[in-house]
Amino acid sequence: MKKNLAALAVPLFFSIGMTAGPVFADGNSSRLFIDRDVDTFAVLPKDVRQPEGIAANPANGDIYVATFDFANPNKLLRYNRHGQLLAQRDFDNTPLLGLIFDPVQGKVYITNAGDLAGVGVAKIQRIAANFNSTTPIEDVVTVTGTDVGAPAPRREKNNPDGSEDIITFGSNFAPALNAMDFDKKGNLYVSDSFQGAIFQINNVRNCAPGCVATLFAHDPLLATAGFPPFGANGLAFNGDDSVLFIANTGDDRVLKLDPHTKVVTLFAESINGADGIVFDDKGLLWVAANQADELVALNENGKIVAKLGEFRGINRNGTPDGLLFPASPVIVGDEIFVTNLAISLTNNAPHDEPEDDVKLWTISRMKLPHAKD
Repeated sequence: MKKNLAALAVPLFFSIGMTAGPVFADGNSSRLFIDRDVDTFAVLPKDVRQPEGIAANPANGDIYVATFDFANPNKLLRYNRHGQLLAQRDFDNTPLLGLIFDPVQGKVYITNAGDLAGVGVAKIQRIAANFNSTTPIEDVVTVTGTDVGAPAPRREKNNPDGSEDIITFGSNFAPALNAMDFDKKGNLYVSDSFQGAIFQINNVRNCAPGCVATLFAHDPLLATAGFPPFGANGLAFNGDDSVLFIANTGDDRVLKLDPHTKVVTLFAESINGADGIVFDDKGLLWVAANQADELVALNENGKIVAKLGEFRGINRNGTPDGLLFPASPVIVGDEIFVTNLAISLTNNAPHDEPEDDVKLWTISRMKLPHAKD
């Protein structure tokens, strides 16, 4: 499933910088800012596994984490800025994917993937940000597999011999509501990784319980026949909402969606397992490359200008050393936090990938490059 781990035998441990700040790759340089240092922010409680979604309340530094587990009860966890676990909310057997914090109402939105586990429907839920173990969970909207179906076939025309391939996507699947982002008007956008779609929920703060998920975009570029088998994933609007950026995990791509024309185009390729995405205050788009066990930063041209983190093995206590299948990032101040999903997706043989050896799951923390000025 994963990259060639033999490459870890000669890791890169260097950071290029000057007194005026870090040096990023640009049109005049091929050098990258690379920092492999990773701190463990928190270790999840025993038997709480596979953290996927992450969000933060920048006002108080609280970090929210959701688990994507098909074998154990799923949890929404709340940590303070020091990594102390403050609260857990049980979601039983329904796996959870994306999270986003709403500063207007002080709530956390959750994508519930109950359909994938056969124990419910795909839906968006929300909960008070200061939740405890009994705080009510509010249903916002549901989406079914018959709402959209498969996108049209896709033509891939970049074969070296000039030929093209036609990918036809199946339609016998459950929806996989995944990542979310708000626009400046308070509308919520949600990716569907299996149906190759983006949904829009207008005025989401005030419409519940009668919210409607409207199909916003349905495009062959939002689906995948690759691996991991998740298409449209991480979402992030740019600063003026003129572009919605979308990670396609199985295709190793980041895409651009024009909200007005609904046209989807390529922004960056060859990002191994592009998963969650987030902009920093310098305008860099950070992408969790879950198959490369690192975060990469893209400039306005889609060029990788910085890399953070790496996987260094499994510690004696069963925690990953560094990043392992990083899924979702969130930025608070000058730090970036990321969930180590560390999920095994192959069944070829016992212990054929390092995720099989994880016993305790973690949240990692790294300094942003400009924080090292």
